[in-house]
Amino acid sequence: QVQLVESGGGLVQPGGSLRLSCAASRSIFTAYSMGWYRQAPGNQRELVATLNRGGITNYADSVKGRITISRDDAKNMVYLQMDSLKPEDTEEYYCKLHWSFTDYWGQGTQVTVAS
Repeated sequence: QVQLVESGGGLVQPGGSLRLSCAASRSIFTAYSMGWYRQAPGNQRELVATLNRGGITNYADSVKGRITISRDDAKNMVYLQMDSLKPEDTEEYYCKLHWSFTDYWGQGTQVTVAS
């Protein structure tokens, strides 16, 4: 069983920064893809950023230029660096990694952007 443990969420002021971390129990070197998603209460879960095989990244238009997804294979960690945060970024953020034919999700970490 693969487990993903997220950390780094919390309260930050508008314009501030946070770095979310996702620790995987399986080597992320073998993962086909990885990504971050977010979901606000009452809304659908939406894609924030993905990093797939070949190192190709994809970002939602709403966060492009402010958010960067990265990986550290030596630490089996996936990161989401978030800068210039806005109140509308206040959502629950989830890490997802794909191995073989299965998606694995983290438990989610809350990000709140407010003064």
